[in-house]
Amino acid sequence: MSDFDIEALIRKSHEAKAHAYCPYSKFPVGAALLTKDGTIYTGCNVENASYPLCLCAERTALVKAVSDGHRQFRAIAVATDMVNNFAAPCGACRQCLLEFGAEWDVLMSKPDLSYKMLKTGELLPHGFTPDALQTFQDGIQNGKN
Repeated sequence: MSDFDIEALIRKSHEAKAHAYCPYSKFPVGAALLTKDGTIYTGCNVENASYPLCLCAERTALVKAVSDGHRQFRAIAVATDMVNNFAAPCGACRQCLLEFGAEWDVLMSKPDLSYKMLKTGELLPHGFTPDALQTFQDGIQNGKN
C-alpha cells in the first residue's frame, strides 16, 4: 500500500469513529476496511445496554463487506481517541479478521493520524484458522482424529 492509501484509510476510520454509539463506555472506535478490489467499508462500535451484544467497529466493517460478497482484504484501519497508545482490536475482532487471512495489514491509529501496522497473523499468533479446521476435518475423514 502506498503512503497515500494508508493515510486515506486512516482518515476514513476517524470519520467512521464520529458515528460510534457508545453511551456506556464513552470509547468511540471507527474502522475502515480496504477490500482487494479497492472498495472501502467503514464501521463504528455499537453498544447495547446488554453488554455482550455490543458490536465492535472492526466487525461492523467486516460484516458489511462480507455481506456485499467480499472475501479478500488488503487492510483495515482502526481509530480511537487514545493519544498515548495505539489501540489494538479486541480478541474477538482479531479472530474474525484472521478468518480472512493472516497476511493483511491492520493499522492502529491515534487522533494525530500516526499509526502502528501489523499483519493479522501477528495480532493473533497461533490463532484458529480455516486451515486448522480443514486439517482437523481431513483427519476425521481419514480416521486420524
